[in-house]
Formats: sequence, structure tokens, C-alpha cells
Amino acid sequence: MTELRERRRLHPAWFAAGATFLALIGAAAFRSTPGVMVEPLHAEFGWSIGTVSGAIAVNLALFGLTAPFAAALMERFGVRQVVSVALVMVAVGAGLTVFMTASWQLVLLWGVIVGLGTGSMAMALVATVVGRWFVARRGLVSGVLTAANATGQLIFLPVLAHVIEGSGWRAASLTVSLAALVVVPIVWFLLRNRPSDVGALPYGGTEADVVEPLRSGAAKLALGTLATVTRNRTFWLLVVGFFICGATTNGLVQSHFVPAAHDHGMPATTAASLLALVGIFDIAGTIFSGWLTDRFDPRILLLAYYTLRGASLAVLVPLFGADVNASMFAFIIFYGLDWVATVPPTMALCRAAFGQRAPIVFGWVFASHQLGAAAAALAAGLVRDALGSYDVAWYGGAVLCGIAAVASIAIRRAPAPVPVTSRS
Repeated sequence: MTELRERRRLHPAWFAAGATFLALIGAAAFRSTPGVMVEPLHAEFGWSIGTVSGAIAVNLALFGLTAPFAAALMERFGVRQVVSVALVMVAVGAGLTVFMTASWQLVLLWGVIVGLGTGSMAMALVATVVGRWFVARRGLVSGVLTAANATGQLIFLPVLAHVIEGSGWRAASLTVSLAALVVVPIVWFLLRNRPSDVGALPYGGTEADVVEPLRSGAAKLALGTLATVTRNRTFWLLVVGFFICGATTNGLVQSHFVPAAHDHGMPATTAASLLALVGIFDIAGTIFSGWLTDRFDPRILLLAYYTLRGASLAVLVPLFGADVNASMFAFIIFYGLDWVATVPPTMALCRAAFGQRAPIVFGWVFASHQLGAAAAALAAGLVRDALGSYDVAWYGGAVLCGIAAVASIAIRRAPAPVPVTSRS
């Protein structure tokens, strides 16, 4: 009877995954907020689109560059400690923006502080939790947790757009700050650092699957891992693909879809609702991608994802207008399904190639994702200022997707794991 109850009891890995999902929902919501604040900040302060885009670019870059160090900090101090501090940073950064009067303050608060906070609970958190807590269902769980990015966008974007329309952008910033604080106790009480903390093994695993801590300083571990993997061809091909992935999602669409649609006469609230629809379909697409990753060659999946994404960007420009037509809905559905479907196969390739250090390596690969997002966010803003439209940016994104598709299929089929040379 006792044995039967043990079998029926929910494995603690699912509680860890649930808390992680909530933290990632928050991170996505906090990070996506500037996309609906571009026009209000431009209108109130007279800052150019390029200036506001520069702050968004700093946020996106730090969001990515923080990831490998955050993964190392989680090894050193614990997952829930790092995530809790990150949420407090987001609350402080977002809350203080209501007092800003100059563009450098936007860069400092929303760019630097919020960027560092959200970066500390980004995809490196997914890689860490999945790697420690799961052996069975890894692809599916990584897909579900990645979909939290879309869920946060889905929940917050339309809400914040309406808050801004009714009460101004300061009310939206305070909403983000409060939401970050609400998540802190949930993370602290539900997210444990390792299965051993609750006397369990990883879900579907044995003693042999337990991931031991890498004992080292966070900076030393992150930089040492980078120095090792830069000699690996697979790492650079993943970096190229993910750089372009970030450029064509967070950089272009998330940051500039709303102002681009507004240029064509569409209300900002309508454009934000469309962007939230991307989140709905991204949830389905990413979870399905995780299921596919457990069954098919991840390289082939990435080839398909990037090719289809490029095709959708190539036909976007004629779809913009004051009214939402069926073709625009088709783009939103199609792009949503493909949004971050790239994450589960990319994680799988990292695990296959880099073994125990895969979470930190994925942190560096994800850093390239956000550097691509930062570059595209800034470049698109400058293109809009110089040419009066975003058209060149959308077509450029389509070309980049073709390059990512080629880089993905060029990865070797079964890369040998990179050995762990030191645990000092």
C-alpha cells in the first residue's frame, strides 16, 4: 500500500517546473513591456524612436549576456536565491522609471537593471531546471517552460496597452513592479535547488543521472566554459542560428511590431493584442516542438523552423494596414507557432555536444540570441528614423533566417560531448 501511494504521489520535479514556469511568465512580461511604451515615451519626452530603441537594445543585450553568469551563479548559490534576487531587481528598476526625466535614466533603469534581472531568470534557468530535475520528458518540459515566455506576453501585453491608454505609461511600470514582487514568495517556497534537497531522484532517472554541482566561482566557471567551447564548431553554428533567432523575434517583432502597425494606422491596443496572439500560438508551437525534439533530429527541425520564419517575414510588409485582415491573422498564427520553437532542439543539441556543462553553454548560446535581438532592435529603430518605415528591416530579417537555416543543418549529426576538464 505504501508503495502504491509513492507511485501516485506527484514527483517534486513538477513543483520545480511549475515555479519555474511562473518566474518565466514574469520575466517575459517584464521584458516585453517596452514594446508598448515606445510611442508614449516618444510623445511625452520627444525622444526619437532610435533613442528609445537604444534602451531596449541594452535591455535585450544584458538579458542575454547575464544568462551564462546566472547559470553559474545558480550552481554556486542556488536557483531560488538567484531568481528571487532577480525579481527584486526587476521590481526596483521598473518602479523607479516613474521618476525619470532623461533618456539616460531609461537606459539605466529599464535597460541595465531590468535587463540584468530578467536575464537572471531566462532560458539558462530552463536549461538548469530541466537538466537537474528531469531525465524523462526533457524535450517536452523544456518546450512547456519555454512557452512561459509566450504566456507572459499573452497575459501582460494587452493589459499594459490598455493601462497605458487609460492611465499612462507610469501606471504600466508600477504594474510590472508589483507583479515582480508577487512572484518572489512563490519562487522561494516552491522552487528547490536540486532533487536531493527533497530526497528525490530526477524524474525518470536513477542515481547515475544525478547532476553534481560544479564547484567554482561563477565568473570563472562561465568564462572557463566559454574558453573551452569556442574551439567547438557546433557551438559557433548554434550561436549563428540563435543570434538570428533573437534578431527576428525579440529584436524585430516584439520590439517594433506595435509601432510599425501604428505607422499604418492601426491602434496600438489592437497591435498589442495581435502580438499577444503570437503568444497563444507560440505556446502550442513550442510544446509541440518539445514533443518533436524527443523523437526527431533537432537539426532538421531547426532547418524547417528558420526557413518558414524567413518566408513569413518576407510577406509581412503588404499585410500592414489600419484594419486587421485575414492575411495578417494568418501571419500571426504562423509566426506564433514558430516563435521560440527553436529552443527545445537547440537545448537538445547543447546537451548532446556539451554534456554536464550544457546549461552554461546554452547560457552563452542564449546570450547570442539576445545580442541578435539587441542589434535588430537598435537597427530597426534607426532604419525607421532614417527611411520613415520599417520595410527594409522586415526584408532583412527574412534574409537572415535563410542563413540560420543553413547554419543549423551544417551541425554534425552526433557531436561528441565536450569533457569537463576541471571542477576546481
